[in-house]
Amino acid sequence: METLSAIDWERFQVLSPSEKAPYFGDGVREQHVILAQQFDRARLDALGALATRIRRVAKTHAGSDFLQQTLSHKRAMLFFTQPSTRTFLSFCAACEILGLKMGEVRNPSTSSEFKGESRDDSVRTFSSYFDLIIMRSEIGGLAERVAWLLSHSERTVPVINAGSGKDQHPTQALLDIYTLQRSFELQGGIDGKRIVFAGDLKRGRTVRSLSVLLTQYKDVEQCFVAPADLQIGEDIQAVLQERGISFSLRDDLRPELGSADAVYMTRVQDEWDASDGAASAFDPARYRIGKAELSCMKPDAAILHPLPRRDEISPEVDEDERAVYWRQMRNGMWIRAALIASLFGIEDEICGYVGA
Repeated sequence: METLSAIDWERFQVLSPSEKAPYFGDGVREQHVILAQQFDRARLDALGALATRIRRVAKTHAGSDFLQQTLSHKRAMLFFTQPSTRTFLSFCAACEILGLKMGEVRNPSTSSEFKGESRDDSVRTFSSYFDLIIMRSEIGGLAERVAWLLSHSERTVPVINAGSGKDQHPTQALLDIYTLQRSFELQGGIDGKRIVFAGDLKRGRTVRSLSVLLTQYKDVEQCFVAPADLQIGEDIQAVLQERGISFSLRDDLRPELGSADAVYMTRVQDEWDASDGAASAFDPARYRIGKAELSCMKPDAAILHPLPRRDEISPEVDEDERAVYWRQMRNGMWIRAALIASLFGIEDEICGYVGA
């Protein structure tokens, strides 16, 4: 297959996500992490197992010291020009677990972009100093542009997409899959489960990426609950139809709770309203989980949320054993550490660790 370094940008950018995905790897592992479409079932299982291995090794002082030496000779740039707390800190923690030194740019006004430098030139500069670029941007498609750009430079370094416009958030989807893997360990895994998504699904890039990853599992039914103007996009619906995935569109959450194995809640992303036009006529009562809604749910169901939340999940739900969103946040640190370890090819070293 043609490599990323061999294809020109005009031809590349018009490809579908599924067509682009192979360009970001070498057939064995990812060289960049840009799209959820890059991951098949085998890779999801392998990354989940590696995350669990890292988590267990890190429990001891000796194990933690070992992990911090694995990539102590590498440096990571966190290029976060879109506001973020959880994703930024999760990646910081993941880098620290593996010993990477870090630099950061979180406001373009403090960089040479303020002087008129292009994003392309900024990223080429970062690649001169760092061995990994982790980036989050409000600009859709920017991460894949950066990956393509660096593949055509003399210094190609891995790029991780930590959120790109309203397009994708692949590492959030990975931590969501890892959380579902762990939540359903005693229930036969993710295969055959019914996953309900609720809230702002049109602009929720976490939902878009997770929905794609779930197509790697057998007989998973997906249900999307949202008002019409915030419903999941037709592009994702087309992917599900193409892959023969059973899915439904609904506009009221409560009737769907009784049959849900997992409920993935999201907030209304009204920070996009200025660019999208008028705000949605969103009725929060139809897309909320509180104590009354818990009584409708299966005793072994899982409630997820990428956070931050508003009132779509009542704080009284936090103490329920089905609420896994705080565990979900911690899982992000481990799966991102596993992903970084995989990008640098140190899985065998970690799996071979036997302790002091």
